[in-house]
Amino acid sequence: MAEFPEDLRYSADHEWVRPGNELVVRVGVTDYAAEQLGDIVYVQLPEVGDSVEAGDACGELESTKSTSDLQAPVSGVITAVNQAVVDAPETINADAYGDGWLYEVEMGSAEDLEDLMDADAYSEHVDS
Repeated sequence: MAEFPEDLRYSADHEWVRPGNELVVRVGVTDYAAEQLGDIVYVQLPEVGDSVEAGDACGELESTKSTSDLQAPVSGVITAVNQAVVDAPETINADAYGDGWLYEVEMGSAEDLEDLMDADAYSEHVDS
């Protein structure tokens, strides 16, 4: 059973957002997404300085089962990427909410978070 930490916000595309300092948030994929993908073997992330728009593809995850686009859950500018998951993609399967984070983005507006689901709503989304 996948877990959905209460301190995160979630997109319908199975990305999580952890609010941080000011407008900078950390983004990853949920345990549910990692379980559905299976063993992740390749990760392509946006580059620092790239602009992303909520809902647009900004990278991809490749697993032994399939390839899936990463959808930006919020709009803004990429401020950091997790090179460790590029080097060891299996980290996402092992620790989706910790060391398996993907990138950080500085949002143009904190209002983007209001468009995301809380843990209860995301759980209902997954169950439907």
